[in-house]
Amino acid sequence: MPEGAQQLASPVPGLTTSEALTRLSAEGPNELPHAGRRSIVRLIIDVLREPMLFLLLAGGAIYFALGDLGEAVLLLAFASASIVITIVQEARTERVLESLRDLTSPRALVIRDGERVRIAGRDVVRGDIIVLSEGDRVAADATVAQCDDLLTDESLLTGESVPVRKLPAAAGRAPNPPRAGGDDLPYVFSGTLVVRGTGIAEVTSTGIRTEIGKIGQSLSSLETETPRLQLQTQRLVARFAIVSAIVIVATVLLYGLYRGGWLDGVLAGIALGMSMLPEEFPVVLTVFLAMGAWRISQARVLTRRASAIESLGAATVLCTDKTGTLTQNRMRIARLMLPDKAAFSPHDAPFPDIPDHFRTLVETGVLASAPEPFDPMERALHALGMPTHPGKHLARSYGLRPDLLAVSNVWRLPEDGTRLMVAAKGAPEAIGALCRMSAAELDELSRRVDALADEGLRVLGVARACCKPPVLPESQRAFSYRFCGLIGFADPLRPEVKSAVAECRSAGIKVTMITGDYPATASAIATQAGLDPERILTGTELSGMSDDELARVARSRTAFARIAPDQKLRVVNVLKANGEIVAMTGDGVNDAPSLKAAHIGIAMGGRGTDVAREASSIVLLDDDFGSIVKAIRLGRRIYDNLRKAMSFILAVHVPIAGLALLPLLTGLPVLFGPVHIAFIEMIIDPVCSLVFEAETEERNVMQRPPRSPSEPLLPRALVIWAGLQGGLAFALTGSILMTASAYGMPEDEVRALTFFSLVFVIVSLIFVNRSFTSSLVEAFTRPNRTLVLIILFVAFVLALSLIWPAAAKLFRFGPLHGDDLAITVAAALVSLALLEASKYPLRHALAGRPSGTGAPAAPARD
Repeated sequence: MPEGAQQLASPVPGLTTSEALTRLSAEGPNELPHAGRRSIVRLIIDVLREPMLFLLLAGGAIYFALGDLGEAVLLLAFASASIVITIVQEARTERVLESLRDLTSPRALVIRDGERVRIAGRDVVRGDIIVLSEGDRVAADATVAQCDDLLTDESLLTGESVPVRKLPAAAGRAPNPPRAGGDDLPYVFSGTLVVRGTGIAEVTSTGIRTEIGKIGQSLSSLETETPRLQLQTQRLVARFAIVSAIVIVATVLLYGLYRGGWLDGVLAGIALGMSMLPEEFPVVLTVFLAMGAWRISQARVLTRRASAIESLGAATVLCTDKTGTLTQNRMRIARLMLPDKAAFSPHDAPFPDIPDHFRTLVETGVLASAPEPFDPMERALHALGMPTHPGKHLARSYGLRPDLLAVSNVWRLPEDGTRLMVAAKGAPEAIGALCRMSAAELDELSRRVDALADEGLRVLGVARACCKPPVLPESQRAFSYRFCGLIGFADPLRPEVKSAVAECRSAGIKVTMITGDYPATASAIATQAGLDPERILTGTELSGMSDDELARVARSRTAFARIAPDQKLRVVNVLKANGEIVAMTGDGVNDAPSLKAAHIGIAMGGRGTDVAREASSIVLLDDDFGSIVKAIRLGRRIYDNLRKAMSFILAVHVPIAGLALLPLLTGLPVLFGPVHIAFIEMIIDPVCSLVFEAETEERNVMQRPPRSPSEPLLPRALVIWAGLQGGLAFALTGSILMTASAYGMPEDEVRALTFFSLVFVIVSLIFVNRSFTSSLVEAFTRPNRTLVLIILFVAFVLALSLIWPAAAKLFRFGPLHGDDLAITVAAALVSLALLEASKYPLRHALAGRPSGTGAPAAPARD
């Protein structure tokens, strides 16, 4: 306890032990209820219900039944990895409420039977009298009955790092219901920290009835939405499954009616149906999201839920906290102002760089602070490194009083044993009163303070006095103070924020600030960050609005100030109902419900609470706002590349299915067996899952609006493009097959010629799909190590199948001559040239918005 402070006496003897036990039995312990955790078996069952995972397992089982062990093992391996990842993820997310319970169960000093006893936090009950001292964690929500210079850090609930001043219930404002944040209120809240002073309070709420308990309840009741990409993939695969079923039935009928072999028809139908079913879709989605999470982690962003990656590219609104997200979460001295209006901005300047005539102001501010401060503003004063009379001794401290919002420290200085020096700081109007200013002087002081407050600064007045020992007055009002000036404090903007906000705007993403701070501070920071708000909406104004009114306001450039946790959640839900894809940043327990409710919850890894991190889908490891923009850029790149892979898959399956169906319709011998399809799959799988995943971003990735949430994974333009590629590939390879057969070429040579042509054409489709915006020359010269390895592998196996007799026998290939190989290369070149030419009329639809909105690129939304 600081020197000069006194131990407060309790106004009442508190509960008796029997009363406390009765209430504990009736109302339960002061902790959050244990969540019913799901067992590993329950988690596995829930995971297996996922349609995409079921498709992987079913596909693997079918391939196993058909004897294709390689494909079966591959699909089952992906399924097993997916199960393990999902179970680990689910187990981590269920730790949220446990983090809350740990936070809300500190030990507490209570008064029972007239005696002070320290008990476990879980044993505190409603009506208990708790004793608060500097450094204590408040055990339950309570109303302050007595206090001496009591300040608490409520950033856990409000997100604001500056401590708030408390006054007793008789003297302070008492809004109903109690709320966190704001000075001179008589309420303290569970989980908050006492940073200065002492107090006695009566417990009003425990457990789930506290403010932090209500947050835990709302968090447990929120359901995480099924990712849109997952839903779209499920629908897409389901449609292909229906088409495949129709083709299977048609194939069986054709085979049975025209060839008479019904059993062979069933087997041919199953093979054809499997060749048409793009089972790579769920595999590609799994690989892309896993690799995407790894890539994003290289930008110091941890992806806790892979589904958030696809949402990043579609984000239309980024709701951000102010303190610690846009700002650095550390107070610094921004302005020094003397009585003669002379001003100086230190900008973290060390003490030697401060002009001489400002040093008395700084020295007095340091001496008026605690020697070892908790308060961020006092820390900022000490950070200047001002030497303040080594060997000094603190004789007495005068704390805040309800009627005088100022503190004074009385120092005995070693160089002057005949006098004591008194340093005071506090609310400017209180310091003006201590200095006995006239009405005109107080008006002038108020105008200066208002001007500094309009810049978003928190302002303290500073004064000093001298007195003779040994008798000190009971009140600090008795000293004859001299006004030293004003000190303005600011939480500075992060240096990268302004450029990051500008990039968000160019990408069509609206940035909205939601803070618990005061409107003037919110307005100043929003303006500095480049948000240019048209309106600052306070929590009081928001509470009087309907959801429709709030939705209309949220569409404009609005910043939100003095916002409570439940109001943050309401803003997020209104934006979602308005069709927005919402990203929400936060670091405190108060942010956890809105982080979980948002499509993309972004928590701070450095200063964030466990609760916020566990409720989020993305964690910024360096707490850097610029990393959010990097993650959005990567999210758009990943989604673009995913679409390229899906388009490639669709295109490739057209000639594969066509060449499987053509012999059935024309009476030609069936050319391709399992080994041929397996080899082609060895090209398709790594190409669509690794080559396209590694592609660099499109040039316009951050100069186009977010894609529409309702836009399908494969929009019409992309389906037409895939159909055009596949149709051309089938036309070329089918023509080669029919022509070679018509000229009487042996079956094994026709098979080799058609297969080589198909493989070369597929390779040409890879280059065509590498980019929607770059030229063909760039498509060949852009580095992609995986693509080089795939092409070398293809060339090696094809050469081996011609040179090595055992390989030729395995593939049932006949010899190919130079003119035959020239035909296969020509087919690939024709495919490449025609498709590259076809890009130009489709480029606006493909490149202008490969993840676009169905409209040309537009400026940022305001």
